[in-house]
Amino acid sequence: MIRTRHLLAAALALGLAACASEPAHYYTLLAPAPAEAGMTHPAPFNFELMPVGIPAQVDQPQLVIRQGGQGVAPLSGQRWIAPLADEVRAALSADLVQALHAQDATGLPSGGKPRLRIKVDLRRFDSAPGDYALVDAAWSVRQLQGDAMLACTSQFREPVGAGYDALVEGHQRALARLAGEIAQVAGPVAAGQSPACP
Repeated sequence: MIRTRHLLAAALALGLAACASEPAHYYTLLAPAPAEAGMTHPAPFNFELMPVGIPAQVDQPQLVIRQGGQGVAPLSGQRWIAPLADEVRAALSADLVQALHAQDATGLPSGGKPRLRIKVDLRRFDSAPGDYALVDAAWSVRQLQGDAMLACTSQFREPVGAGYDALVEGHQRALARLAGEIAQVAGPVAAGQSPACP
């Protein structure tokens, strides 16, 4: 009876040890704010950034990484601080505010300024630790008070070093490059022009 009791206690201890896991690490795609946060020459328009579409296979609380050619794996201890679609939208919004010197006026009254509507759908969001971070997006920019509109696609592959911090920083750089391409055409579209895709 005593031996059985010891075995049960040992089995319980092993079970509890197996259930104990490393604490989760949380990541954000929102890069640190630049030192010069003010808009010296504000744009003559504002923009609305619509909710961002995310591929279903990476729309998880965990970071989802590539393993080999066809495999992917969610990482239980490495998580996004918010839903990935919200993280991507927040990062793009901040990058566009900086690149355009314009306000993200989503949900706000127009204030008399012309407004652009920006729509982004990510077709791929690949994460390969120690190798690359890839963002492939279809996006559009259109006037809300006119007919000018442009639809484009962009793909950015950023090399990354070892570790998940480097991987997330790679995605931050890729999203900043995407915002930069959108910003290149936003001004002309706001002016009623039809620029070419970058």
